Parts: sequence; structure tokens; C-alpha cells
Amino acid sequence: MPEAIWISFAFVIGLLVKGIGLPPLVGYLAAGFVLSGLAANTSITAEPTDVLAHIAHLGVLLLLFTVGLKLKLRSIISPEVIGGSLLHFAITCVVFAPGLYLLFDLDWTTALMLAIALSFSSTVLAAKVLESKRELRAFHGRVAIGILIMQDLIALVVMSLAAGKTPSEWALIVFGLPLLRPLLYKLLDASGHDELLVLLGLLLALVVGGLGFEAVGLSSELGALVFGAMLANHPRSQELAKSLWSVKEIFLVGFFLQIGIGGLPDQQALIFAVVAALLLPLKGILFYFLLLGFRLRARSSFLTSLSLTNYSEFGLIVASIALPEWLIPLAITVSLSFVISAPLNRFAHSLFEKLAPRIVRFESKKRHPDEQPISLGDTRVLVMGMGRTGTATYDWLQPHEPKIMGLDSDPAKMEKHQQEGRNVVFADAEDNTFWQGLHMPALQSVVLAMNDIEGKLIAARMLRKLGFEGYIVAHTMYADEAEKIRIAGADEAYLTMSETGVALASHLMDKSGLQTAQVRNPV
Repeated sequence: MPEAIWISFAFVIGLLVKGIGLPPLVGYLAAGFVLSGLAANTSITAEPTDVLAHIAHLGVLLLLFTVGLKLKLRSIISPEVIGGSLLHFAITCVVFAPGLYLLFDLDWTTALMLAIALSFSSTVLAAKVLESKRELRAFHGRVAIGILIMQDLIALVVMSLAAGKTPSEWALIVFGLPLLRPLLYKLLDASGHDELLVLLGLLLALVVGGLGFEAVGLSSELGALVFGAMLANHPRSQELAKSLWSVKEIFLVGFFLQIGIGGLPDQQALIFAVVAALLLPLKGILFYFLLLGFRLRARSSFLTSLSLTNYSEFGLIVASIALPEWLIPLAITVSLSFVISAPLNRFAHSLFEKLAPRIVRFESKKRHPDEQPISLGDTRVLVMGMGRTGTATYDWLQPHEPKIMGLDSDPAKMEKHQQEGRNVVFADAEDNTFWQGLHMPALQSVVLAMNDIEGKLIAARMLRKLGFEGYIVAHTMYADEAEKIRIAGADEAYLTMSETGVALASHLMDKSGLQTAQVRNPV
């Protein structure tokens, strides 16, 4: 079975590429090209097979299913997301299509489809970069993910139109799918946390969504996305997405390998990739000014734009349906964009600091509602991070201290707390501008209950830098992290598991009436 050997080879190249700080999928593409080169010059056989094509298709369906799991309307229904993505798509097509038509002597249809493929940004790369920096829930991270989801929806529409499939009369059944949501929720609740959860995801993405939609003449890709979106509002949707992440990545190896094995790039493919790479800054600049037009601050616009300054694996998926002869040039283009984008995003904040004097002057004087300065007013106790620990802290303190406020960087979580009667507002502790606009005249104590150590360190340092002399307390899982938090400025950092043990012992003492044993002296 040659596919197993190819995938093993892709793992080795992907591991080497990851070691130099690039996304592994660049290595998968490179592995395909290396295998293709070996086949052309040696007796080794490396040609696309039906098995590899099937693995590749499963990878695409799982990718779309996990995109659907993140497809919450509140994440995309905002002017900067809808307007920014649609305007960028339209302007890119209008500018790139004529340029490609003239440079490469193409027909207008091919030039337009290539422009469409190049208009998309990489969901995989942007999500991984933002997650590695713990910025998925920050304002610029949410805007970037929203725009990516909009682009994925546009890509899906293009793929459906390019496939040219005619739905059957049974396709009308799709409009009744929302009626299945309660059943799907029950299945997700009953699937537990282990292998049944993964199998449920595979069943919905590949069988019910993929084969089901194909049976009625619709795109299997659309089916996978729809069934993912139907579960997006379930509390365990992100757990399902995480459980499928590795499975999806493995199958996507087949997709990128298939492209590479399809043949070596010729001179035209390399020229196309270089030209597209030279146009990459224009893509980021366009995003930057569009987002400024929607009243985002320069910092948020810059960080969002930089995370979107790359070309997308969705462009390859679109090309596999509409422009199969352009798959190899586009694959080289996507890989080259990752080589450029990944290192730049690691230094995004320091880059902004260097460029700020030149680019901040384009910022609008009017602020976006989510980026207004925050005043704590007469708040005396502040809880930063309203997860389980932060919420428990808030609820215990609130009867004793009514002047209490919670901060969280997740808008959905903030709204939930507000509906439950807690005084919680949106704020990102890792956003330097938040600290610049923070007013805390009456603050006496701060609880650092964020999930990540970096957020706690930044908050402790900034509070002390702003002259706060009150009490700062935090929790963490590890002793070395506790020491770092104290050095950053916290008065105390407790170990979470140790404090849980103390709390359990306290409950035992209170509920059972257990008395402390007294040592008796022998008579």
C-alpha cells in the first residue's frame, strides 16, 4: 500500500519543516513534490491513486465540518466582518483578475477564478498563529476568524457553482434539517468524551452531511458545513471540534500530498508563485485600510490584517474543482505565502510598535464600540477572567463586596454573565491599549483568574506599572508559574490543586463536625 509509505514520508518532511518554524502542511506539499521528482528520475512509483484521492476528500469534508462548528452568527454579524470580507473579496477580484489576464495571457474565466482563489486567507494558518499567541478571543482575533468564516462561505458558494451540479427535487428536504437539531444535540450529549464523540463527528461530516447531500444532488462540502453549523451553538461544539482536529489534519495530509504527487512545478508555476508573493503585501494593506474604515484602531487593524496576509488552502480546494490544471502553481503560491506569513506573525506586536508612528495617523478618531476606554468607576474588587474559577470567586465575594466587577475577553461569556446578573464587561488583558485607557480610581484588590499564564503576567506587570498599590492574587497549576507571577507584581499566587484540597478539607470539617485531634500525654 504505497499511500502508507507516502504519508510516513510526509510526516518526516512535515516534522523537519515544523522544526524551522513553518506550518507542517508546507512540508506535506514539499513531500509530494519530492516524491514526484523521485518518480521522474528513479524507478520509484508515485502517482495519484483512488485511495489518496478519497483520503484527500475526507480531509476537505472534515475541515468544512469543523469550520461549521465555529459558525456562530454572532461571530460574523458585524459590519467589520461582513463588510470587510465582502469588500476585500470584490476589490481583490477586480484588481487581480485583469492583472493575471494581462501577465499570463489567460482567458477571462480562468483569470477570474485564479483571482478568487487568491482572495482567500488561510483559516488553518491564522487559527494556529492566533491560538499559539492566545489571541483567538482577543478583539482582533475574533475579527480575523469572522472574516475567515465569511471567506469560507464565499469559497463554498464558488465551489458549488463551479461543480455545476443540479439538485434533485429531494434537495428540498434540506430546509427541514433545523428540525433535527434537538436530536443532534441529544446524540452529542450521549456520545461522552472519548471515541464515540469522534465517531459522531465522522458520521455527521462524512456520511449524513457528505453522502447525504450528494444523494440529493448537492455538494458534499456544503453538507459537511451545514451539519457542523447545526451543532455550533451546543456547549460541547468546541470539544467536538478539538476531538476531530487531529483526525482532520491526518486526512488533509492526503490532500496536500495528492497535489504534490500530481507533478513537479514548471517555470510558469514558479513565476506565478513569485508574482503572487509580490502581490501579498497589497492584500494586507487592503485589509488594513478597510478595517480602519470600520473604525477599528490601528493596532487591531494591523494585527488582524497581518494574520490574514497569506493565501488559503481553500483556494486549492476551489482550484481542485474549477481549475485542476492550476493546482500546482497555486500550491507553490500558498506554501510561499506561509513561509512569509508565519515568521511575520510571530513578531506582530513588535512590528506594530516599530511601524506605529507611520500608520497610526490613518486611524479614525471615532472608536469601535468594542474598543472604547474602560473606567472601573467606584469598583473596589476586580476579577480578571470569568471562567469557572473567576465566576466562583465573583459569586463568593459579591455578597461581601457589592463594588465588584469582572472582566473577560470572550464577548459571548460576557453576555452570559450579564444575563445572570453579574457586573462583567469585555476587556483583553493582553491588549496594551486596554491598559492605556484604563481608569481605576477606587480599586483596592485584583484577582487574576485568566486561563493562561501570559495574561496573568502581563496584568500583574501593567497594574504595578500604572501605580496600583493594592492586593493582587492569582492562581496557577504549577509552582514555577506561581513564582513568575509573584515576580511580575502579584502579592500571592496559589496552586490550584493545593487550594482545591484545602477547600475539600474545609468542607469536610464544616459538614461532618470533625474536630481536630488532640494529642494526649501519657499518664
